[in-house]
Amino acid sequence: MKTYFLSDLHLGAPYFQDSHEAEKRVVAFLDSIKNDADAIYLLGDVLDYWYEYRYVVPRGFVRFFGKLAELSDSGIKITWLIGNHDIWIFDYLPNELGIRVVDGTLTEKIHGKTVFMNHGDGVGKLPAGFRFIRSVFRNKICQRAFSAIHPRWTVPFAYNWSRHSRKTGEGRGVPDTKLLAGLRNFAKEYHMDHPEVDFFMFGHVHVLSREEIDDGCEIIVLGEWIRTFSYAVLDENGLKLLKWGVN
Repeated sequence: MKTYFLSDLHLGAPYFQDSHEAEKRVVAFLDSIKNDADAIYLLGDVLDYWYEYRYVVPRGFVRFFGKLAELSDSGIKITWLIGNHDIWIFDYLPNELGIRVVDGTLTEKIHGKTVFMNHGDGVGKLPAGFRFIRSVFRNKICQRAFSAIHPRWTVPFAYNWSRHSRKTGEGRGVPDTKLLAGLRNFAKEYHMDHPEVDFFMFGHVHVLSREEIDDGCEIIVLGEWIRTFSYAVLDENGLKLLKWGVN
């Protein structure tokens, strides 16, 4: 059996020419691995925007959620690490889909390897502006205030923010040397105190990368599902980086 890792699907993003086709592509991938997967890890920014209300479910993602529920019901363990676009997941998705949601860092033993996982937006040296926005988005008072605004205003605002972020440079598929260097430096420093880690696994940067940072330890950046459609698979034979529709 195999364990799969993918991140930065950004489902529902306004810059997709056809959001339904983007969703169907991910569903087809998940359907293709259902017979040999024992676990799936989604490392953040799975949805381009999601705000979970107490009594109302936002529209969209029906095919994707249905496939996750099917895989979870079949016994496949699914873990969703929150990113900087899908921060506001509370209890609906875990209770409805039967998946584990983690906000932050997760380290697990998988097929005999110790894997450190984080979306990539919460480790290393972060720009002051990003740290401020991140703290506001996670502030309980700010979350309550935001939830009081009608979705007819908040949803367009969120998608316009996302569209603006991509136009100004975030996630255009261009390697961001600063972000990559920050993840690399963090992994090297962390590994000095935690030599048991075999793989550091990140998303966020929208770059597909694999690099050895120490003898027997690698840093993996998973790429994205906007153009690359990349993922990692780990089994008893080791770890591979692949692209859906290419391999």
